[in-house]
Amino acid sequence: MKHKKGLHHITVLAGDPIANADFYINKLGMRMVKKSVNQDDPGTYHLFYGNEAATPGSNLTFFPWPRAHKGMTGSGEAVNVALRVPTGSQDFWLTRLVEQGLTHSESFDIFGKQAVRFEDPDGLELDLVFDGEAKEKVSEYQSPVPNEYSIQGFESTRLKLSKADTTVEVLEEILGFEEKSSNGDLTLYQTDANIGSSVIVETSDYDPGRGGRGIVHHVAFRAENLEELKELREKVIQKGLQPTPVIDRHWFKSVYYRTPDGVLFEMATDDPGYAVDEDLEHLGEKLILTPWLEPRREYIESILPKIEV
Repeated sequence: MKHKKGLHHITVLAGDPIANADFYINKLGMRMVKKSVNQDDPGTYHLFYGNEAATPGSNLTFFPWPRAHKGMTGSGEAVNVALRVPTGSQDFWLTRLVEQGLTHSESFDIFGKQAVRFEDPDGLELDLVFDGEAKEKVSEYQSPVPNEYSIQGFESTRLKLSKADTTVEVLEEILGFEEKSSNGDLTLYQTDANIGSSVIVETSDYDPGRGGRGIVHHVAFRAENLEELKELREKVIQKGLQPTPVIDRHWFKSVYYRTPDGVLFEMATDDPGYAVDEDLEHLGEKLILTPWLEPRREYIESILPKIEV
């Protein structure tokens, strides 16, 4: 069976980790699938949210720094995260957003699908896109949002680019996307993945942003395994880009590189997955440290704020 391409995860900079967890778990009903630390800065959290099964294409992750200033979006980065919810769940979600105190847009059309737009506590632009059916549950995890209305994973991310040609070549020739439709400054690229199948490219004038909370750090795309990851890395080199060596992130192996327009891309393996060190029924319930950080657990736990959801 051909491996499905598409989005693997998206990582965003945030502020208060407690407010972040409350928003994505209690308000949006996503599952905490991994509570860990930033491997490059172990004194701060790395929080992973996803669908109930923690499948690739559903994981929105955050580096929360409580003292981070507010970022400002610009060209050369991902500026929107769209989450897919089932067709027919509009009434539920419009009611829930109001009940949770979240201001949202009127319903609008994005490439033939209905969506609503709002922001998370740090200003990240989020869409709920109404499409498809609810997936079958595979665990006993109970979300505050009933399964028939729950977030299924990514619909898309939107890249704001002033010089899109090379980034589009990477999307098409390396990452498996095809151009499907255009509407003004927006062009839709898709794969045949069940979730995380779309990237929207917004062409714009050069407009630099400012890093900070609410800003997407990087967008990760799926590779089946280490063998394919290495093959994709070679293709990136052939494009004249400068990928990192393969990095072991414990739950996946990955490679990073910047496109000429400045977007930080990652390619990450589907295996071994987030259940490699926790039972599927108990994902995200305790702080997970990679084996090389485990000896520092007592100190790390002492400096992290307690997240209880």
